[in-house]
Amino acid sequence: MTPIRKHSAEVPHAFRKERGKDRAQSVVRLAEPQIVEIEKPVYGGSFLARLEGKAVFVPLTLPGEQAQVRITQSKPGYATAEANEIVRAAPERITPACPHFGVCGGCHYQHAVYATQLAFKQTILRETLERGGVAVPAEIAVLSGNPWAYRNRIRLAFDTAGNPGYRGRRSHSVVPMRECPIAAPLLVEAASAFAPIVHKLAPAQRPTEIALFCDAEETALLATVFTANPAKLRFDALAKAWHEHIPALTGAELVTEGRLGQPPQTLAQWGVASLDYRAAGFDYRVNHGAFFQVNRWLVDSLVERVVANHQGALAWDLFAGVGLFARQLSANFARVVAVESAPSATPALVANLKGTSGIPVKSDTLDFLRAHKIHHITGKSPRSGSPALIVVDPPRTGLGAETCVLLGQIAAPSLVYVSCDPATLARDLRALIASGYQIQSITLADLFPQTFHLETVVQLRHS
Repeated sequence: MTPIRKHSAEVPHAFRKERGKDRAQSVVRLAEPQIVEIEKPVYGGSFLARLEGKAVFVPLTLPGEQAQVRITQSKPGYATAEANEIVRAAPERITPACPHFGVCGGCHYQHAVYATQLAFKQTILRETLERGGVAVPAEIAVLSGNPWAYRNRIRLAFDTAGNPGYRGRRSHSVVPMRECPIAAPLLVEAASAFAPIVHKLAPAQRPTEIALFCDAEETALLATVFTANPAKLRFDALAKAWHEHIPALTGAELVTEGRLGQPPQTLAQWGVASLDYRAAGFDYRVNHGAFFQVNRWLVDSLVERVVANHQGALAWDLFAGVGLFARQLSANFARVVAVESAPSATPALVANLKGTSGIPVKSDTLDFLRAHKIHHITGKSPRSGSPALIVVDPPRTGLGAETCVLLGQIAAPSLVYVSCDPATLARDLRALIASGYQIQSITLADLFPQTFHLETVVQLRHS
């Protein structure tokens, strides 16, 4: 689950280009129930069916099922629907483990056995890459683990009664959370303890959201409390009372997100500002709000897939975060340049690379690559030199055209792309392949079981 993200209203990427193709077709009737055959999963959590030749996206169904559906939205090129009844169930259908499944917007696949979920994601990844013009190897490796209690981070909102919960699947309303089987138990326990403390100490003031992050062993917890009106919130007393109920709580901060376009502001802090996260043989400092891989069962294996057997004189880790990959690379490279611009991550990056061959660089990745190009053109010797390996782990928007061009010009012998969105990955891989790179392997890392989200690790070599 990915708290706060709203995917239920999205059009699956595979069909966004169909919007203008079917305008002559009749509009599917909204009120009358229809019987459809479910064909396959599509990226975004829904499943594809067809009515009168039009693509219909139906969540909470499975391929091979026959379902009675109610059309909720009809556009010229596609329609969305809800299943009123499963007329013929697929053998892979199971009873969801969470009582909130289907109402909560976080999970999408709990009604399918886990092996089937992995098959869905392999199919979606392959189809998305091939549709994007990328030749996919015959085998896509799969990295998976325990599909439950894996999340080390959650973010919750509050309903009108002050109860914490996730956003609903069909609306922005808050679904009060009694349990969350994909989250570390400590996170659920801390969220449940928070609401009555606020009600007791600040009954007239409700925070808007809370974000919780714990280490893999659930021995340390950081909390961020978001509020729109901090004046009446006695934060120090609240944090101390919370700590009495949850001894693992080592640090908390009060943040106001401000007005539109304004950066968040930290108004108060209690306890420590970071925790130590043991991963792949090292202790990483992770500060409030800094990005860190969310699956506590698979962090070590993911690092191994990325770092693999790479070694040499110089490696670059772009979009480095707190240095998860850079710290590992420093054991095999004489120098590692780790590039990161997020204020929440850069202090930890410096700390995590201290005493290693790693060099933290506070910069946007694109600015760093532009500067490297200028150094190359002018003949000056840049501090970083020419890398033998580049690791990129961009946000969901991917690398973008200019970054791909610059990477292609640098032409590092090896490049590892860690992606959290198959559509932007396909776009970027097409550009990198055009610049001379070849795919050596693709690994689907299932860091988000029970949801449609997937991570991909692509190893590339420059020809």
